[in-house]
Amino acid sequence: MPDFSIINDKYYISATSSILDPSKLIIKDGEIFGVFNRFGDILPVGRNEQGLYFGGTRFLSLYELRINGLRPLFLSSNVDEDDILLTVDLTNPDLYAKDRLLVSKDLLHIMRSKILNETRYLEHIRVRNFGRKAVTVTLDILVDADFKDIFEVRGLKRKREGRHQPIKYAGNTVELSYEGLDGVTRKTLITVSEKPESFHNKSFSFLLPLQPGGAREIYFTIACVTDNRNCTPVNFTDALKKSRRRLREKTRNSADVETSNELFNRSVNRSLSDINMMLTESGEGAYPYGGIPWFCTPFGRDGIITALETLWIRPGLARGVLSYLAARQAKSVDRARAAEPGKILHEVRKGELAALGEIPFGLYYGSVDSTPLFIMLAGAYWRRTGDTRFILDIRDNIEAAVAWMKDYGDIDHDGFIEYVPDAGGLRNQGWKDSHDSVFHRDGSLAEGPIALCEVQAYQYAAKKEAAMLAALTGREKLSQRLLEEAGELKEKFNRTFWDEEMGTYVLALDGEKKPCRVVASNAGHVLFTGIADHDRAVRVAETLTSDAVFSGWGIRTLSSREALYNPMSYHNGSVWPHDNAIIAYGLASIGLRRHFRKVFSAIFDASVFMEFQRLPELFCGFTRRRGAPPTLYPVACVPQAWASGSLLLMLQASLGLDFESGSERVIFRQPTLPEFLDHLTIRNLSVTGTTSVELVIRRYGEDVTVEVLKKSAGVSVMVIK
Repeated sequence: MPDFSIINDKYYISATSSILDPSKLIIKDGEIFGVFNRFGDILPVGRNEQGLYFGGTRFLSLYELRINGLRPLFLSSNVDEDDILLTVDLTNPDLYAKDRLLVSKDLLHIMRSKILNETRYLEHIRVRNFGRKAVTVTLDILVDADFKDIFEVRGLKRKREGRHQPIKYAGNTVELSYEGLDGVTRKTLITVSEKPESFHNKSFSFLLPLQPGGAREIYFTIACVTDNRNCTPVNFTDALKKSRRRLREKTRNSADVETSNELFNRSVNRSLSDINMMLTESGEGAYPYGGIPWFCTPFGRDGIITALETLWIRPGLARGVLSYLAARQAKSVDRARAAEPGKILHEVRKGELAALGEIPFGLYYGSVDSTPLFIMLAGAYWRRTGDTRFILDIRDNIEAAVAWMKDYGDIDHDGFIEYVPDAGGLRNQGWKDSHDSVFHRDGSLAEGPIALCEVQAYQYAAKKEAAMLAALTGREKLSQRLLEEAGELKEKFNRTFWDEEMGTYVLALDGEKKPCRVVASNAGHVLFTGIADHDRAVRVAETLTSDAVFSGWGIRTLSSREALYNPMSYHNGSVWPHDNAIIAYGLASIGLRRHFRKVFSAIFDASVFMEFQRLPELFCGFTRRRGAPPTLYPVACVPQAWASGSLLLMLQASLGLDFESGSERVIFRQPTLPEFLDHLTIRNLSVTGTTSVELVIRRYGEDVTVEVLKKSAGVSVMVIK
C-alpha cells in the first residue's frame, strides 16, 4: 500500500495499476451502485474499483461468470439510454474434455441483464443453445465480498479492521457478512432462483442440459443488508417496471430538448439520463450525488453547481438541493469538521471509516465556496420560479450564510473570503482541492489564509442575490447594505486581483497577501458573476482561449507555461467540463460569442468521442491531435453530476435563456447557435409551476429566430437582440 505522506495528501486516489480494460459499465439506484467490466463481471484486477457498493461500502468485490471453467467470449454490452438496464451478450469459447471438442465456439448465447432496486442487485442470466445437437455445460458464478470502505478501495490504509464472519449457505441462499469496528454488521445475501448443483469455494455451479434451440434462465438477487434489516424479495421484471415508472415521475416536469444534430441529441440525452441516475432521495427532496465511484455521496459544491446547470430545464432539483443543505447548515464551531455557524457542508459520507472518525468526512464543512454558492442558487431559484414561500422557509439559512461570509469567511477582515488549510482534512478548499492546486509562479505552494479569485466572485454574486432576496422579504436595510458591500468588493477585487502583465486575474492571494501570479481557469469563473470590469473580462477571455490554455478540447485548468503544469494531473493542466461550462456561460453573458462558441464546440466534440457520449469528471489536457480522441484521465469519475450538466448550461448560455417568473416571461438575450446546430425544439419548458411553453429556435447564418409553437395562457416570450 502506498505511503501518501510522500505527496502530502492522505486522501489521494491511488492508481497502482493500469486499467486492464478501459470500458466499464455503471448503474445506480439511490444509495446503491455497481461498477462492472464489459463482460458484466466484477473482478479484483487493475485499479480494483469494480464492485457493488452501498452506503460507502463495497458489498460485492468478486462476481464472475464462467462456462465450463472458462471465460466466455465477448459480443457486446450496453447500458440503455435511461441508465436503468445493463445488458451483456456473450458466447462460448471452444469447450473441450481432455482433447475432445464438446461444444464448438459461438453455439451458445449467454445474455446477462442487470438492474438495481433500492438495496438490491438483480441479474437475469439466460443461456440458449443455437446448435443442432443437445449439449450439457456447467455455468459457474464466483462471488466474494471484502466489505471495504470506499476510501480503502481508493487506497487508504487502515491499522485495524473488523471481522469477516463464516459463510452461511442453505439451499439457494448464501450469506457473506462482516462485523465492522463501528459495531455494524454488514451482509451480502445472495439468493438464486434455483438450487445450484453445488456451492464450493464461494462458487455457484449449475449443470445446464440444453436441447437444440433450448434455453435455461437463472435469476440472482444480491441484497446489501446492514444490521439485519429486512430485505423483501423482488421479481426482476417487476423491479424493472418500477424503475421505469419512477423515471417517468422524475422527469414529468422536466423539459425535453431535440436538435438538428443527432450526435448532440445523444450527448444531451445521456447527460440528462446520468443526472437522473445520480439523483438520490434525501428526505428533503432529490439530491444529485457527486460521481461514481469515488464521490457517490452528497457534496455541497457539486450539488449546487449541478442545480444551477439544470435550473432552466428542471427547476425543482434546485429546491431539493437547497432544502438538503439548509437542513445540514452548521450551527456551531467544530474544528474537526471545519464547521462554523452558517457554513454550508462540503460532503457527507456513510460507512465504517466515517462512523469511526478515521476520515473527517462524515459531515464535513471544508469548502470555502459552498456557502456563497448556496446563496447564489437561492437567488437563481427564486428568479426562475417565483417561489417566495420556499424562500421565506429558508430565509434564516440564507441570512446565516451571509453572516458566515463576514464573520468567519473573511478571516482577516479585509473584505475577501479566505480559508486556512485543514491539516486533518483538505489542504485546499476551493473546487480545485488537490494539495498542490494553489501555488506561486515558481511552483512553491501557497500558505494560508488563502483567498481564491473565483470565491471573491461568488461572494460578489451572493451579496447581490441576498440583497434581492432581502428586499423581497422586507429586509430593506439589509438589502441596501449588501448592495453597497457588493459594489465595494467589486472595486477592491479588480484593483487587487488584476495582473496586467498576465492579462488575467491572479489565482489567489496567500496568507501574506502575495498574489499567486498563475494563469488558471479559476479566473474564468469571475466572468460568470459579473464582478469583472468589462475590458478586463475581454482580456481574460483572450488569455483563456489562447494556445497556452486552450487545448482544442477545452480550457485547461492551468496554462501550459506554468511551473506545475501537467496535462495528466487532476487540477494542474487537465480539462474539466463543468469548469468550461461556467466559463462559457460567462463568455456568452458579456457578448463574447466567438470565444463562447470555441469552448462550447470543443466540449461537445469531446463528448462525441467518450464512451456512451458521456462526459467524464475530467480528461487530460494534451493538445488536440488530428484524428485522435481526447486522452482519458485514469481515475476520473464517470458519470459525474456536474460534468453531466455542462452541455445543458452551455446550451442555455447559447440561447441567452432567462426567466421573469413574476411576469411569466421567457427571455432570449442575444441568442446564438453554434455551427453544429441548425435548429432545436424545447418542449414542456415550465415557466411557473402551472404554465409552460414549447419553442423552436432556428439559425440563419449569424441570426437566430424563436418561434412559439404552444404556450399557456399568460406566458410571453421576449427576444432581445
